[in-house]
Amino acid sequence: MKASAKKKIARSRGERIGHAIIYTILGLFAFSTVYPAWHVLMYSISESSQAMSGGFFFWPRGFSLQAYEMVFQTAQIWVAYRNSLMVLVVGTLLSVVLSAMTAYPLSRKRLHGRNAFSLAIFFTMLFSGGMIPLYMQVYNLGLLNTFWAMILPTCMSAYNMFILRNFMQTVPYELEESARLDGANDIVILVRIMLPLCAPSLAAIAMFYGVAHWNNYMNCLLYTTSSDLQVLPLYLRSVLGGAAANALSASGNLDALGDASQMLTEETVKMTVVAVSIIPILLLYPFLQRFYTKGITIGAVKG
Repeated sequence: MKASAKKKIARSRGERIGHAIIYTILGLFAFSTVYPAWHVLMYSISESSQAMSGGFFFWPRGFSLQAYEMVFQTAQIWVAYRNSLMVLVVGTLLSVVLSAMTAYPLSRKRLHGRNAFSLAIFFTMLFSGGMIPLYMQVYNLGLLNTFWAMILPTCMSAYNMFILRNFMQTVPYELEESARLDGANDIVILVRIMLPLCAPSLAAIAMFYGVAHWNNYMNCLLYTTSSDLQVLPLYLRSVLGGAAANALSASGNLDALGDASQMLTEETVKMTVVAVSIIPILLLYPFLQRFYTKGITIGAVKG
């Protein structure tokens, strides 16, 4: 009894040590993931003169919102914000609808040639025509310098579509058969049966599409030249490239703030614009996070 008790105590102590190591590793990983965004936020609301001293800091060094006042007085950032929100909402909705309309027929065995269609779509995940053929296609369709040029070239992801298709394959065929006996057609079955059952997977791919549309600046860079169509990531790119100080000065924001603006550094302005650009995604993610694991896990079971 004593030997077994000692063995049990030793095993429990080993488990505690193992758990401590695991928690330490996970804590360090979480810290390395969260701290960069937290540092950007704290830097943006700190006094520029104190923030320039560098190093790690977890709280603002001299609270100040002068950088936010300067940034939000810039007319272009509101234009970029408006365009990015429109691309986010319209693009995500269109992407989810197209993915669902493509995934549903490919998930049904009664579709003749569905394997060939699936292979053709899968082929696009491995090879693409390239930037120049895609630009020529957008040009020939008359989409240059239009709002749709920022959405349509990347409106559907084959990867997300296959996740949704695999999820729909898990839905029992008896549900569809009973709906057909009641007179339902394919559209009714998709809208009233498939989509409600696929809510976790739809939420997961909606999050993927939303983040992709929000961060995508290549479509705006390649297919538009008007500043009225500039999206927030492209504006952020110009800020990080060093063009922000000149843009802000030209708009008269530095003069409007008076002597206080002279205390702001270009680094503080950059951190502020970065913080402003990530706020919508930070607000959106908690609402969809609970669907993420379930949607991806179930959608990845079948091939």
